[in-house]
Amino acid sequence: MSDHIKITKADGTWSVRAGGAVLGESSNALELAEGDYPPVIYFPRGDIAMAFLDRTDHTTHCPHKGDAVYYSVVTKSRTLENAVWSYEAPKDAVAEIKDHLAFYPLDEITVEQI
Repeated sequence: MSDHIKITKADGTWSVRAGGAVLGESSNALELAEGDYPPVIYFPRGDIAMAFLDRTDHTTHCPHKGDAVYYSVVTKSRTLENAVWSYEAPKDAVAEIKDHLAFYPLDEITVEQI
C-alpha cells in the first residue's frame, strides 16, 4: 500500500443523511486517511439505502486506489450529482474499501459518528 494511505475500522457507529433523510447507519464503517487530506468514512454498501442513489457515468482514477464510480443522491428537493463514490475493483493494497461507499461533505450531506 502507498505509505500515505491508512485504512482502519472506524470507531463506533456512523450515519449518513442527505436532505434530512437517513441513507444509512453502520458500525462496520472504515476510515481512510490519505496524506494530508481529512479522513474519509467508507460505509459498507449493504448498510446504505441504495434506492436513494443513482449510478452516473462519471468516473475518476486514483493512482493509489484505482478507478472510482459515482452515484447521485436523490432527495425530496433535488438531486446531488456525483455526491457518492465507490471503488468497485480497488487496487490490492486498499482492497478493504471494495463494496464500500464514501460521501462528499456537502451542505446537504452529513456524515457523523452517533
